[in-house]
Amino acid sequence: MSLASPKLDDLRARLAAHPAVVVAFSGGVDSAFLLAVAAQALGDRCHAVTAVSPTMARSEIADARALGAELGLGDRHHLVDANELEVPGYAENPVDRCALCKTELMDVAAPIARAAGAVVALGTNTDDLGDHRPGIAAARDRGAIMPMVDAALSKVDIRELSRALGLRTWDKPQLACLSSRFPYGTRITRERLRQVDELEDGLRALGLRQLRVRYHETIARLEVELDELPRLVAPGVREQVVALGKRLGFTYVTVDLAGFRSGSLNETLPGPLVTLGRRSAS
Repeated sequence: MSLASPKLDDLRARLAAHPAVVVAFSGGVDSAFLLAVAAQALGDRCHAVTAVSPTMARSEIADARALGAELGLGDRHHLVDANELEVPGYAENPVDRCALCKTELMDVAAPIARAAGAVVALGTNTDDLGDHRPGIAAARDRGAIMPMVDAALSKVDIRELSRALGLRTWDKPQLACLSSRFPYGTRITRERLRQVDELEDGLRALGLRQLRVRYHETIARLEVELDELPRLVAPGVREQVVALGKRLGFTYVTVDLAGFRSGSLNETLPGPLVTLGRRSAS
C-alpha cells in the first residue's frame, strides 16, 4: 500500500474536518498511527491524552512518553493519572470491564477536549469490531469518534501505512491493558498487576516478543507465538522463566501449547457475548 492510499486520504480528511482532536494515545500500533496522521492533518490543533494507571505496563508508559515527543506533540501530550481499580465494580473484573475502562478514559480526556474545543478520537480499527468489545459502545455513548473505522482501515492497513510513514511502531507487538490477563470474575489488584507486568518484562528481556501472561491464581499461563515456543523452552531460558515466575509468587509456570491468541480469555464467554470475527488485542 502506497502513501497515495485512498483510505489514508479519507482518514486525513475526516480528521481535518474537526476544529481540534484529542487522540486517546496508548503508544500501541493503532493509536500511534492515528496520532501521527492527526498531527500532520491538524498541526497544533492535535492533542493526545495518555491515561497513566496501574493497568498500563510500565514499559508502555515510558514508550508513550517517548513517542509523543518523537511525533512533536510537546505539551500537547497530556499524561493524566487514572485509576480504573477505583471505579465501582472494575476490580471484580466483570464481562463489561472494558466499558468501565473506556468510561474512565473518556472522563479523564473530557476536560482536555473541552479546553481545546476538540473531539476525542480512539484508535479502533475494523478488526476490533468482531469480538466482545463493550468498551466501543461505552466510548461512543460518551461522544468518542473512531475515524479509522469510518475510513475502513484494518490492522494490516495500519501496519503497512505505519511502515510507509516511517513509524517505528509499524511492527510493534499487539498490546492490551494488563487487566486483560485475568479471567472474568478474577479480582484485579495492584499486586497481581505487578506480578503480570514484571513477568512479561522478564520474558521480553529473554528475547520473546508477542506474548501474554494469563493470571490463574497460583498459575501463570504463558502464551507466545508458536514460532517462539522453542526459544521459551530452550535450555537456560526455561529455567530463568520458571525462577522468575516463582520469585514473583506463582507456584506453577505453564505454557499454553495453542500459542498466543488475542482475546483468548473471551473463549470462556457464552456464545451470545462473542460474535464471529477476529479476537481483540487482549
